[in-house]
Amino acid sequence: MPSPIILAAILTLATGLGLAFGIAGEIAGAPGSWVLGAYILAYLAGGLPAGRKALANLLRNRRLDIDLLMVTAALAAAAVDEMRDGAILLFLFSLAGTLEEYAMGRAEREVEALMAMRPETAHRRDAEGRVTEVPAASLERGDRVMVRPGERIPVDAVIRGGHSNLDEASVTGEAMPVSKGAGDKVFEATVNGQGILEIEVVRAAAESTVARMIEMVTQAKAQKAPSERFSAWFGQRYTVAVLAGSILAFVVLLLIGREFGDALYRAATLLVAASPCAIVISVPAAILSALSASARGGVLFKGGAALESFGAVRQFAFDKTGTLTEGRARVVEILPFGCPQDELLALAAGLEAESEHHVAAAIRREAQRVAIAPAPVTGAQNHPGEGIVARNGDGEAVFAGNPRLLAHLAVSADARVEEALARLAASGHSVIVIGRGSRILGAISIADQPRTSAIEALARLRAAGIKRITMFTGDRAAVAHRIGAAIGLRAEDIEAELMPQEKVARISAMRARGPVAFVGDGVNDAAALASADIGVAMGTAGSEVALQAADVALLSDDLRRLEKAWHLARRTNRIIRQNLFFAVGAMLALVILTLFFDLSLPLAVIGHEGGTLIVVANGLRLLFDPIRAPEAASRAMTKIAAARLLPRPVPSA
Repeated sequence: MPSPIILAAILTLATGLGLAFGIAGEIAGAPGSWVLGAYILAYLAGGLPAGRKALANLLRNRRLDIDLLMVTAALAAAAVDEMRDGAILLFLFSLAGTLEEYAMGRAEREVEALMAMRPETAHRRDAEGRVTEVPAASLERGDRVMVRPGERIPVDAVIRGGHSNLDEASVTGEAMPVSKGAGDKVFEATVNGQGILEIEVVRAAAESTVARMIEMVTQAKAQKAPSERFSAWFGQRYTVAVLAGSILAFVVLLLIGREFGDALYRAATLLVAASPCAIVISVPAAILSALSASARGGVLFKGGAALESFGAVRQFAFDKTGTLTEGRARVVEILPFGCPQDELLALAAGLEAESEHHVAAAIRREAQRVAIAPAPVTGAQNHPGEGIVARNGDGEAVFAGNPRLLAHLAVSADARVEEALARLAASGHSVIVIGRGSRILGAISIADQPRTSAIEALARLRAAGIKRITMFTGDRAAVAHRIGAAIGLRAEDIEAELMPQEKVARISAMRARGPVAFVGDGVNDAAALASADIGVAMGTAGSEVALQAADVALLSDDLRRLEKAWHLARRTNRIIRQNLFFAVGAMLALVILTLFFDLSLPLAVIGHEGGTLIVVANGLRLLFDPIRAPEAASRAMTKIAAARLLPRPVPSA
């Protein structure tokens, strides 16, 4: 059984051949039976599928559709011995339908393309070290998988061994390969470069990033935008009005003395001229093209409603950690007080060896980076909200924590140390004090860093006319203002030390001044994402709760995708307005020409189908939206800007 698009193309070809042979026969003076047979072929190939569809819709759903109008007009032309005009109508209608089928089938093909990217098998390594080929769908969380050069990653996972460059364009839209090593996340269907990787499964195949993409693209088709629902609603009711109006015109023409054949021909022409094909197709053509382009560009909208609403947003609120920042703290400064820096870092790494806190992870990464082994400690005790206390190899008490831990342990600092700690705290960094017994050995300052893409993304949004950009965070004010200043936010646009419910209240206040989009990534952002007009989740880093609450998912940590997605939404709304304006204008012009200037049926058909193809083509322009374009030059500019604004701190002696 051929696919629908191939079958439609075959029927269109048959209709065109019937029309061509019929016209050629008339010109060459061929027997009437030859000409009639050719036109009958055109009627059967072009009219039966549309008639069958119209009849099924009428009987099953009790709805009159555009197919019924076209078939009725063609039959009316045949009834007054104008089969050529009817065949022209059916050929152009069939051709337009085939082209629309191809254009509107892009969403289905995007889903098929996503499914085709998913590897069917994987090389799983068992506890004994044996590697066997297994179905990718059978992998479970915790399984170890070997990925060879050139292979696709079979599931979402974390690298446990090896280093390579990965092509993530199919998932995140990132044009350049991304360098990844131990501890980094990898995503299903991305392509491994030159290295051999050992990865640990973190999500089963049914829960992977690509699986979520497929689900969201599928759901997006079913969730229509307000303008899309209106065009469908209008088309249904207007079709009935057109049919009734054509019947009325036929009766009126008879009453004013027109011949039966002429009245029927004019009524059929009016039926075609007033048909709302272009109006009905104008919105879906734009919406589905935009959804397809955004998915290719690493942005998923949960339906046309989200796309259309996003284009109306004029205020943005951002979560800080993991959204405007990298969400990966690192050591900024190591400040020893009378002990070697290496010894201080080794002791801190030993104390933080078992902690899951992001500060502890930053200290361990720094020790690993400079090849310093953690100092051995025993009996580590965690003091929530304060730090860790343990004993070293000599049995002395050692500790790492914040000033509250110093007070708890009754450890005092001299004026010089207090001044140094105050300086670190004022910089907006998290400060960890390390000591032995009652002596403070030094301090380590740790900070999350702004995303380099955030600087350019926020600048682009402001330049595009966004009225307000605000940052919300539960972090300390000093930290929030350090990050905000680095990415170009004003002090009045930064709100710190907020609880999740307070973020919701702030968003409600912003909504009083217009539509608001909130951008976040964590579990604590879910309420804010749901309360905003549009919630945007950072897809690859975002939690499952955040993704469920959001209307838009960024499958890349590059915030410039957000600005591109917003511009795509605005272009979509603009093209929808263009299409509706043109479709209504063209339809009114055809009706006026038919009623007052005796427009012929072929010209009405050309005007009607031509208008339909124009709005479809206008919508298809969104398939090539810049959201799909590489960011190489832009990325280079961002790196230069980041190097100037955000120099990487180097631990000091």
